[in-house]
Amino acid sequence: MRNAMLAMVALGAFGLGCTSAMGQGSREGGRGGPGGRMGGGFDPTATRYINPGTLAALDGFTHAVRVGQMVYVSGEVALDSMGTLVGPGDLAAQARQAFANLEFVLDLAGVSPTDVVQLNVYVVGYKPADWATIRQAGAKFFPQRNPPAGTVLGVTALPREGLLIAVDAIGLVKATFRPLRD
Repeated sequence: MRNAMLAMVALGAFGLGCTSAMGQGSREGGRGGPGGRMGGGFDPTATRYINPGTLAALDGFTHAVRVGQMVYVSGEVALDSMGTLVGPGDLAAQARQAFANLEFVLDLAGVSPTDVVQLNVYVVGYKPADWATIRQAGAKFFPQRNPPAGTVLGVTALPREGLLIAVDAIGLVKATFRPLRD
C-alpha cells in the first residue's frame, strides 16, 4: 500500500483526476467500519482523496491525497472550471491559474500556502528568465523567509497540448481539529 501510494504521488506531477468524490476515506486491512474507523470515530491516519467537482482536470490522477497530516497535491495546471486552457501561449497567465488551482485544492485539504513544505514547478521550454514570472504569479508560495523546499524543472511537454506549467506540492496540516472554547 505504501509503495503504491508513493508511486501514485510521484506520477501525480503530470496529471490530474477529476471525479466528484471528495473526502473519501479508505484503508486496507482493518479496524472495522468504512475508512478503517472503529466505532464511527475520527481516524487521523485514514487516506482521503480530494477531487473537487468544481475544478476541471486531466484524466488519470487525484487532485490531492491526504494521509494523516500530509497532503500530496498532483501537478495543478492552467485549466478553468470548465476545462478550458487559460492563457494559451502566456506563461504568466497560466502560472496564475495553476497557483490559484493549487491554493484551492490545498484549502480543501486544510493546508495554506505557508504550510507547503515542498513545491515543484514544471515548465515547458524553461528559461532562467521565466523564474521571475513564476515567482510573481505564485508569490504566496515563495515567502521571503522560510520558503518551501522545491525544484524547477524544464520539460519538453505536459499531458495536454498548450499547457506551459504544472505545479505540485506537499503540505503539512498543522492541526487536525481546533480545540473547543470554554
